Amino acid sequence: MIDILIIGSGGAGLAAALAAKTAGAGVAVAGKAYPTNSQTSMAQGGMNAALGNTGEDHIALHIADTIKSAHGICNEHMVRKMCSDAPKAIAWLEELGVPFSRLDTQSQGIKTIAQRQMGGASAKRACYAQDYTGLKILHTLYDACLKEGINFLNEYFLLNLITEDGTVKGATFLDIRNGEVVQIDAKSVVIATGGFGTLYHGYTTNAYGSTGDGIAAALRAGGAVSDMEFVQFHPTALKHSAILISEAARGEGGYLLNSAQERFVDELKPRDVVARAIFAELERGQGVFLDVRHLGREKLMELLPQEVELCRLHEHVDPLTQLIPIKPVAHYTMGGIDVDDALEVNGIKGCFAAGECSNAKIHGANRLGGNSLLEIIAFGRFAGENAVKHALFARATPADDTQIQKDKAHIAHILMQAHTVNFYDAREKLGKLFYDKVGIVRENTKLHEALDEVSMMQAELPKMGLKDKAKEHNQNLVEFLEFSNTLLLAPAVISAAIARNESRGAHFKRGFEFGDDEKFKKHIVLQWKNEEHA
Repeated sequence: MIDILIIGSGGAGLAAALAAKTAGAGVAVAGKAYPTNSQTSMAQGGMNAALGNTGEDHIALHIADTIKSAHGICNEHMVRKMCSDAPKAIAWLEELGVPFSRLDTQSQGIKTIAQRQMGGASAKRACYAQDYTGLKILHTLYDACLKEGINFLNEYFLLNLITEDGTVKGATFLDIRNGEVVQIDAKSVVIATGGFGTLYHGYTTNAYGSTGDGIAAALRAGGAVSDMEFVQFHPTALKHSAILISEAARGEGGYLLNSAQERFVDELKPRDVVARAIFAELERGQGVFLDVRHLGREKLMELLPQEVELCRLHEHVDPLTQLIPIKPVAHYTMGGIDVDDALEVNGIKGCFAAGECSNAKIHGANRLGGNSLLEIIAFGRFAGENAVKHALFARATPADDTQIQKDKAHIAHILMQAHTVNFYDAREKLGKLFYDKVGIVRENTKLHEALDEVSMMQAELPKMGLKDKAKEHNQNLVEFLEFSNTLLLAPAVISAAIARNESRGAHFKRGFEFGDDEKFKKHIVLQWKNEEHA
């Protein structure tokens, strides 16, 4: 039995692993892919911290901006903790060797970290590394983990948490390489598996693997989810590929133009405001474009080289001389596993959750740009530290084989299941359904239609078998399990959206265009247990 099992090898998982290892715990990190494949690598713009390197800024302003962006639906204690920890988190990353972009000014002989302004911020607060911030943080964390000798279990797909009397005892996994179902016993578990943006398959900046696996597992094990209706749409994804163009492009001075080449919104408003403004232009038949031509070749190639290359490669336009066609798509899921102030999962003792899969109630109705990288570092470390504290007093008795036997039988059943309905077609249909009916602007009639269609998909799941019956390296099986998880989470998102008869942040509903603090300044929490696979 190991001390700490980290499930998920992105930024939050690696930060948790390093914190736990530093505290003297035995640590293993299990992920369905490899760490450098995680969604963290796609975070481009920067990481918030009130350092005041490029003008006056204070932690109090960072707290106020975060609460304002959350539209009041947040735990102010957790917001204060995250924002107060931000300068220490940057210092820790610096110590590990993250190559932040620098100013010419120096402090104690070291060039000062550069900072840029992101949407909704009252100051230049986002520390960045060109437009590769998440990638460089991730690689640095991974290098640090390897130096510490942390054990990585790559290509381990999470199946279920193992619980006993409401306490976590480990988890079961599909070892993708050999097709075996394995059990890992642990005194504490940290879930850091990312969000569920691929519910909007084809209409999201997320990689295909962002399927909410950890959130679904927590639900099946008796945990709760909250704020599932709040899905952030990023204003600037490439029109045809949905690939993200970072908010840094607007932070550095880019404009948003319609087909008449008119600016129609303040580009540095919070993301929900900008996304709805773009949606309104698209609804009236206008094209929408990002214009960075006026920034000049030198600035673009110094600060936004990745954006330039992405536009050339995927949209076949040159941002140095041409307008960039864009559209808003699903980007970040504010809701997730409901946790307490120690990031322990409500309903499962000894199980902690950090990063996008976790709802620590800091983002509320709309995440502030630059706070996602901050959360995975500050709260990833916090989750790791708290997991160690629990492990010190946890019983070292391994779990029995009840869960693994259920999961072996379930995988065998999937491999034998009839293949009369193609789940890849259903996945495409689900993505379009969510973008059209559970998207930027919502209506109760369409939400109810979406819920009915999801129910029909769930009823057809037993007909969605696999073409590939191979045991080893069966990607067909992995993608079926991922789709099953998104389909499990889909009703939670729709039901919460139906219940919230108001407009708040990323949740905007026609017929209820204004906020209603009296009825809805609260979190919608959902909890159930699926006996079939639990």
